[in-house]
Amino acid sequence: MLLEVGFQMIRSKGSHRIYMKNDRRVIIPYHSGKILHPKVIKQVMKAIEDEK
Repeated sequence: MLLEVGFQMIRSKGSHRIYMKNDRRVIIPYHSGKILHPKVIKQVMKAIEDEK
């Protein structure tokens, strides 16, 4: 979702991926095969809404 609205994955450190667009940074935990916590999904949705 973040890539579709213009965020770019800057780097990956351990089990976290860092995305940036302009001055906005979003850090997403990445664990293969696991579902994201609802709070993380809410953070992503807020970042997308703030960029519109």
